[in-house]
Amino acid sequence: MSYPIDISEEGGVRFLHFGSLWIQGAMRIARPWHLELDYTREMMTSLLMREGRHFPRRVLLIGLGAASLTKFLYRNYPLTRLTVVEIEPRVVAAARQFFKLPDDPKRIDIVIEDGARFVAENDKTWDLILVDGFDEDARPGELDTLPFYQLCRARLNDNGIMAVNLLGRSRGFQASLDRIREAFDGRALAFPSTESGNVIALAASGNDIRFHLDELKEQAEALKTETGLNLLPTLTRLEQSRSCPGGMFTL
Repeated sequence: MSYPIDISEEGGVRFLHFGSLWIQGAMRIARPWHLELDYTREMMTSLLMREGRHFPRRVLLIGLGAASLTKFLYRNYPLTRLTVVEIEPRVVAAARQFFKLPDDPKRIDIVIEDGARFVAENDKTWDLILVDGFDEDARPGELDTLPFYQLCRARLNDNGIMAVNLLGRSRGFQASLDRIREAFDGRALAFPSTESGNVIALAASGNDIRFHLDELKEQAEALKTETGLNLLPTLTRLEQSRSCPGGMFTL
């Protein structure tokens, strides 16, 4: 990789860039464990999809960035083991130096590897797979292909969930969502686009996910109390998008 890794700061927020204006991650300096960017919060909606604090115990994160998701899960889910696959070692160094990535190999396993290759060659299974990997031009490459999504499904535990950041699709996100749906036999959906243009897709294996929106709001309130993460605006946007007929969320 030849692109530079740049750090900028504005308004108390530190940003990660890969040699362009694209924001690859952000951290509010006074609150390093806080999920600063909307799309990172939205990816954590996956935490509402399975009941109980035992979910998730094993998480695979593809793409480290500013380590926002890694730090949030590390801080708030102390029994969870995290495997982070990042292709560029300089990103890991920047996350440690500038974004307070914890150095705890017992709970955070950092793997320098191509994400698609790791999923293809590693036969471990996961409760939650978070895909947020892009190059300097905000392109996901192999991480947005049907074979990759099929492998992700095969690597999920019973009742596992995958969340994908679909930023940077120049022709929209529908083709990406179609690939995910094909890999998961239709069990995938995309949240309404955030202000930044990110679209988060969720896909599930195992038992059907079926909640009334009021139930999800109750779970979101509990999560907010426990972690400070407020997912109620995301649920409101979901409700307003009319993608939950009869007030029921299904996946």
